[in-house]
Amino acid sequence: MGLISVEAPAAELRDIKSHNHDAMSRSAVLHRSIHENVKFPRLVGGKGNFLETDDGRRIFDASGGAAVACIGHGSPRVRDAVAKQMMQISYCASTFYSNDAYEELCRLLVASAHGHMAKAYVVNSGSEAMEAAMKLARQYYLEKNPAENQRTRFIARKQSYHGTTIGSLSMGGHKARRVKFEPMLVDNISHVSPCFPYRGQDGETDEQYVSRLAQELDDEFQRVGPETVCAFVAEPVVGAALGCVGSVPGYFQAMKAVCCKYGALLIMDEVMSGMGRTGTVHAWEQEGVVPDLQTIGKCLGGGYQPIAGVLVNNVIVQTLDRGSGAFMHGHTYQGHAVACAAALEIQRIIQEDGLINNCQRMGQLMGKLLHQALDSHPNVGSIRGRGLFWGVEFVLGKSTKEPFPVSDGVAMAICEMGMKRPYCIGVYPGTGTADGIRGDHIIVSPAYNIVTSDVEWIAKTLSALVSAYFSAKGS
Repeated sequence: MGLISVEAPAAELRDIKSHNHDAMSRSAVLHRSIHENVKFPRLVGGKGNFLETDDGRRIFDASGGAAVACIGHGSPRVRDAVAKQMMQISYCASTFYSNDAYEELCRLLVASAHGHMAKAYVVNSGSEAMEAAMKLARQYYLEKNPAENQRTRFIARKQSYHGTTIGSLSMGGHKARRVKFEPMLVDNISHVSPCFPYRGQDGETDEQYVSRLAQELDDEFQRVGPETVCAFVAEPVVGAALGCVGSVPGYFQAMKAVCCKYGALLIMDEVMSGMGRTGTVHAWEQEGVVPDLQTIGKCLGGGYQPIAGVLVNNVIVQTLDRGSGAFMHGHTYQGHAVACAAALEIQRIIQEDGLINNCQRMGQLMGKLLHQALDSHPNVGSIRGRGLFWGVEFVLGKSTKEPFPVSDGVAMAICEMGMKRPYCIGVYPGTGTADGIRGDHIIVSPAYNIVTSDVEWIAKTLSALVSAYFSAKGS
């Protein structure tokens, strides 16, 4: 039944062939958009700051994808390091074995924290890193004092993004990302206001603003029961959810003080802002505090291999060492030898080539030129950032700060227009900037090894792109 007869009419055979041809021409990938009218350009190459598409475009990767490609594309050194590791050993089951790349990478990461961190735990993605940090925080209290087994809660911030697994999505406060899955999310996480000067600091001094946010956090500890909270979780510079928003001076010191008051941990999510992106190896170095746990990711491996991790401070490691001596967690591919070899070589390149210093210098120039190019545009509400991590927020009007309707899709439209000729620039779009649903921004986060002429071109091209988009839109 259902088989084609050998005597099938010619018309029927043509229909079958046509159906098979159409099926083969359609992508079998569950893309981020599966509508047939949405076509994803195929990348056929990448070298330095440029991506090459199958239709001949050379797109300047001014965002490093999602703030990932920190040394650019096609590094021979990383390629050779990966190949060498694959010739030695690719997969290492962490239940039984270790490998040199894993050991050396973790030593480098611990050393980069100036004595504040004792161990590193390497996984495959930022979401996995956040899940590990949550479980490690819980286990710390169980091993510190069994009487603290009531510590099961976390406090995070609204308009934050910490990952897309159930646990990490629950931690995040980005409404648009949560809405479809809200009934599935865990209910032991609550959210307080972010430190968002552009939209949250209403006529206050920095000291007044920090004091108000600290009191809000303190009130939340009291509301849920301070003895039930494992940690406060925050991004030192908020990436995808807000578009490169850093805190005002003294904010994290005040938040740390509230955590210490109630015996809770401070977890800093540096998956997007860490490993040099904001001008120091760790973003917390600019905040005057040290987290108890820190997640890292994107610029750890620079896109050459999937890799992320957790840095663990001395107190937590010592507590586990005196107790079970083991972290009750694990992944098949944790500490993957090839991924660690790639990340290790990338971190060596960053150190040897002085790319953190270059990130600082080029970041200062980037901020200056973006402000010069875009501050006067009526639909640019805010430009903010640190190092080579800059965000541009778009509004209906400067005075009201009113966001565009969600249906306008401003950020994505600018991104897609930018990929086309004559611009050929890649920027990263973000939404929900204003309230978790409404609001548009783009992120500019190029490789650490860019030069002055690159920064000048980025600012000039973005200015032309933004002007052309809003002129066509009629805003």
